[in-house]
Amino acid sequence: MDNRIVIAKRAAAYFQSGDVVNLGIGIPSMCGNFAVPGVLFQSENGYIGVGPVAEGPMVNECFRNAGGVPFLPVPGASAFDVSMSFGVIRSGRMAATVLGALQVSEHGDLSNWASPGRYFGMGGAMDLVNGAKRVIVAMELCTKDGRPKIVRECTFPYTGRACVNHIVTELCVIDVTAEGLVLRELRRGHTVEEVQSKVEPTLLVSPDLKEMEEA
Repeated sequence: MDNRIVIAKRAAAYFQSGDVVNLGIGIPSMCGNFAVPGVLFQSENGYIGVGPVAEGPMVNECFRNAGGVPFLPVPGASAFDVSMSFGVIRSGRMAATVLGALQVSEHGDLSNWASPGRYFGMGGAMDLVNGAKRVIVAMELCTKDGRPKIVRECTFPYTGRACVNHIVTELCVIDVTAEGLVLRELRRGHTVEEVQSKVEPTLLVSPDLKEMEEA
C-alpha cells in the first residue's frame, strides 16, 4: 500500500462520528477518504461540512476549501465568514486538526511552515495547534534525503510549542507524553531499532506496542 495512504488512513482512525476536524494540505487532506461517517470537516476560509472533491459539472465556485480545491458540501454543511471560522477554531470546539510537519521535537513542538530559503506561509496552523483538542501530525518519518523530521529541538521557525499529541508516519505511531516520545505502534516488517535510527530523540517503547493497522 502507498505510504501516504497508510499514514492518512491511520490518522483518520482517531476521528469519531460527530467530531469537527480540520485537515491540512498534503497527506492530511487525504484523511477524509477514510473517516467514519458523521465526521464533519472544517476549512479555515469558512465551511463546516467539506465533502469530497468536486469534478466536472459539479464544480461550484462557491465551494472551495482553504487550499482552493472545489468540494461537494455534505448534508448539513454550513458556510460563514473567515472571522467566525477562526472563532470556531479558537473556541476549543475542534476535536482535532491533522497537519503535516517539517520538524517535530521531542517536546511536541511543531515547525511546519518555513525552512531555510523556503517560506510557505503559516496560514491558520498557529491558531489550529492552539485551538484544537488534539493535534495529529501526519508525515513521512524522514525527509527525501533521509534526514530526521523528529528531532531533539526544532531548528526551523515554530508553528507552536508543546502542541503535538500524536505523530503518524509510514513506519510507526508515536505519542508525545510528559515522559517523552512513546512508540505505540509499529508497521509490520519493521523494527524498533530501524525506527530509532531514523529519529534523533531516544524513544520510549510502549509495553503494549502493537502492529500498526494498514489493511
